[in-house]
Amino acid sequence: MNYGIPGVPIMQDRVIEGSGRIPSVPLNQPQNLFRFGEQTIWSTQLFAAGAIASQLFRVFSTQLNGTGQGFTQALSYAETNLKEPGRVPNGVAYDVFGVSSEIVMADAAQGVDFTLGSTLTADTPEVRDALNLSHNVVLSWDFTQTNVDICPMILAGTGGGLFGALAQNAAGTATGQMNNGNGSIWLYRRHPVALPGASTFAIVLRVGSRAAALTNPVAVRITLLGYYKNIIEIG
Repeated sequence: MNYGIPGVPIMQDRVIEGSGRIPSVPLNQPQNLFRFGEQTIWSTQLFAAGAIASQLFRVFSTQLNGTGQGFTQALSYAETNLKEPGRVPNGVAYDVFGVSSEIVMADAAQGVDFTLGSTLTADTPEVRDALNLSHNVVLSWDFTQTNVDICPMILAGTGGGLFGALAQNAAGTATGQMNNGNGSIWLYRRHPVALPGASTFAIVLRVGSRAAALTNPVAVRITLLGYYKNIIEIG
């Protein structure tokens, strides 16, 4: 009589009608569990007023509460949520399926006193600065030994232009409010960009040689949309 051995069913050769063979049931316990979810990672570059043509600016290179990427003061949670500069947390695999860029106007003050989120009015320099960046900046992945182009900024969140309403008073002063149509996202439809745990990465903002100088400081926030897989060791 076949009494079986540990891990192998006694009736391993029996076939249940309509169900097929009885599967083997291993006795060993799994060593790892996986937790899946969706997460965004963002980072912000502050462009100072002045020439920007033919320059490179690296985002995701400064962590939360760190100083860099054009900021003279520590980056707050609104500017980035990276815990380590340019690194995916250890034990987490992150697949990027979307990239978004957002142009945020700053006031004219630099250093400690400037503020982000100033209204994008009909003022010609502000409109010109926003269009200047969206038409002259290209996004590229920057890995340890290779660079991979993503797309021009106008395809990744700037909405294709500026929209709003303008009016003039009797003195000829233009007033109104504009927005940059923020909302579109560059999507990887079939093949997401894989960022393994503890890998080093950045995104480079490449400015073309024909970009005009900025009249006021402008911030650009880059957001990555993706899936993560977290490995949990249980034994």
